[in-house]
Amino acid sequence: MLRTSNILATVFICFCGAFLTSCSEEKAAFELRKGSETGVFFENTLSYTEEFNPYTYRNFYNGAGVALGDINNDGLIDIYFTGNLVSNALYLNKGNFQFEDITKKAGVGCEGIWSSGASFVDINQDGLLDIYVCKSGMPGGNNRHNELFINQGNNTFKEAAKEYGLDITGLSVQAAFFDYDRDGDLDCYLLNNSMRSVGAYDLIENQRNIPDADGNRLLENQNGYFVNVSEKAGIYSSKIGFGLGITLSDFNNDLWPDLFISNDFFEKDYLYINQKDGSFKEEGDLYFNALSMGSMGADAADIDNDLRTDLMVTEMLPENLERKKLKAAYENWDKHQLAIEKGYGKQLPRNVLQRNMGSGGFAEISRTAGIDGSEWSWAALFFDMDNDGLKDLYISNGIHKDLLDRDYLSFMANDEKVRQLIEEDEEVLSKLIDVMPSGAVPNAAFQNTGNFSFKNVRDSWGFNSPSFSNGSAYGDLDNDGDLDLVVNNINAAAFVYENILGAETNNYLSVSLKSGLKNPSAIGAKAIAYFEDKHILVEQYPSRGFQSAISHRLHFGVGQAQEIDSLEVYWPMGNKSVHYKLPTNQHLEIEEQSLKTSSANTLPLVLSSANQLPKKQKPEVSFKHRENKYVDFNNERLLPQMFSNEGPVIEGGDLNGDGIDDFFFGGAKNQASEIWLSTPQATYVKANEKLLKLDAQSEDTEVIFIDIDADGDLDLYVGSGGKAFSKFSYNLHDRVYINDGKGLLSKQTNPIFNRPMSCLLYTS
Repeated sequence: MLRTSNILATVFICFCGAFLTSCSEEKAAFELRKGSETGVFFENTLSYTEEFNPYTYRNFYNGAGVALGDINNDGLIDIYFTGNLVSNALYLNKGNFQFEDITKKAGVGCEGIWSSGASFVDINQDGLLDIYVCKSGMPGGNNRHNELFINQGNNTFKEAAKEYGLDITGLSVQAAFFDYDRDGDLDCYLLNNSMRSVGAYDLIENQRNIPDADGNRLLENQNGYFVNVSEKAGIYSSKIGFGLGITLSDFNNDLWPDLFISNDFFEKDYLYINQKDGSFKEEGDLYFNALSMGSMGADAADIDNDLRTDLMVTEMLPENLERKKLKAAYENWDKHQLAIEKGYGKQLPRNVLQRNMGSGGFAEISRTAGIDGSEWSWAALFFDMDNDGLKDLYISNGIHKDLLDRDYLSFMANDEKVRQLIEEDEEVLSKLIDVMPSGAVPNAAFQNTGNFSFKNVRDSWGFNSPSFSNGSAYGDLDNDGDLDLVVNNINAAAFVYENILGAETNNYLSVSLKSGLKNPSAIGAKAIAYFEDKHILVEQYPSRGFQSAISHRLHFGVGQAQEIDSLEVYWPMGNKSVHYKLPTNQHLEIEEQSLKTSSANTLPLVLSSANQLPKKQKPEVSFKHRENKYVDFNNERLLPQMFSNEGPVIEGGDLNGDGIDDFFFGGAKNQASEIWLSTPQATYVKANEKLLKLDAQSEDTEVIFIDIDADGDLDLYVGSGGKAFSKFSYNLHDRVYINDGKGLLSKQTNPIFNRPMSCLLYTS
């Protein structure tokens, strides 16, 4: 029998253990607020019919968007949701995370019309935010023109798209307003999805150069009326534009807005670089070495604080191995190469993170950053969730019916099973849709830990609710100094997340910019905050992610900084202002008209040698490797990658005894290897050409400069490989070349080894 003291001690120890365990648990950064707490009950409910379903409309489960903006200038950010088969909804922010549904009074419900993206913009420059809504749905449906709701100043709106030339009919996804020609007013890029079936196209060159009436549009603001100038401005508007995302940013730091369009299916993404003359040039092939295959949403932000915007594009690759096997789609090698050959780019079935390296190039680093797979993803949003000065990443996930599931596709490919289903069930279509896999998954959240490294914080930060999420937007809904989050879901209530960590742990600066009369929110502006030997760049482009738009306020998380040393603002038309000694933890309004400004042409460069590309110089050696066409997968289908096209072997060493390295470049099959010797004129000349051409059929994969005959100079040992030869082919024989001391070589007979070689080691 235990004594009382022992019992009390045991209870005390258990209590302390439980208390310590509870205290040690990491506090979630975001709290999902219920509709009963906030008053937000919006739900994008979808149900198919025999006439309208994912087979008659491929984007049936793409979901809808959300836009954030202050419609009544009370300093509180309001919420506008779009709905597909349900009406849109406008919620007025009453403060303290309380919202009122004023949709009916405001007249912005768009009843009976399939809405997709939405944007807040002061289209008539009266100081009040208006709402532009994109329409989509089954081609041929009624009332499908886009709508523009003009704010009347009393929380009501009047539809006036036709008066502005914006009553456009198409499969519109999203619109972005920006001043592309820097004439002071806001123009518009309208993203449309192709009316045609994906299967109606082959990989043919130059299809994107053929304009189509239903394609994407660049609309120039001409005295308040929007005019299509796509062709003149160099914008593609073809039938193969399967666009899902618009991303605006000044990618090359010349203070002119550039444009990135993410395309689904086989069409490549577009990167339009502003030519500063009212036109763009699509230069994605020059800037990117790889793209996402089925590109969805995207976002651009400076995630390493080097004053250059990087780019994230979402795709459909799952996170874990089991779901990768069930869901991931891979093209065969021949089709992949054909797409590259026909101008569709190198496309990969995964998310891509494009690191802006400057010097006109990006490096794709999603795998090293650990964010290449995040499920069937839609919106990508970079924002500083914890106010530590680094922009974190949020991704919305989920597809309500997975038409691309491998098991489902195998089922559909079985004619006997499908025939049996047809014979047994009169409602065949509903049966085919019902058996499609459907599984909600959590959205993704990654904490930026610096140096392009991200930590998965989905569970610890409170984003572990399974959902079918699409459009998403962030903004400070309660004005407490951190960024909250709103997410539009299919067949579930919208998520309204309160950020409860950011303002508690770190400081911030919030900025509202007021520009010229024709661009009141200074869309296109850039601001740089300098503090504690750090610098943070933020751009004013509200349309982001997927079918959505964020708040018009700029937000800087600044860690423990108490003061901003200086804030540089680069205004949309090229002016610059500097503001000094700004206390943190405040919301600041800056009006361009009241300031003394100076002109600016580019952003300041803050670079290190680690993230600069070397300048291109005229080569002194003209060797060009020509890879033979051989597909490893045709013979060994389970290989994880191609091994026969890894490029030329290169070796350096002093062959002619002048103290300067000479070079050996290995050739592919049917290409002679080359040796280049240094000269007294500090140039290089090709040597031993006739000798090396005798073995041009071999594919040289390894080489070593080594003194084989111990005469004091370097000789040459060459190993060959490749699966294109039979096992004991002469072309696999190793070769030895003896040096005369001046770089002239002679080949030795009797091969040492006659098997494929990929690695050559030696010991002295």
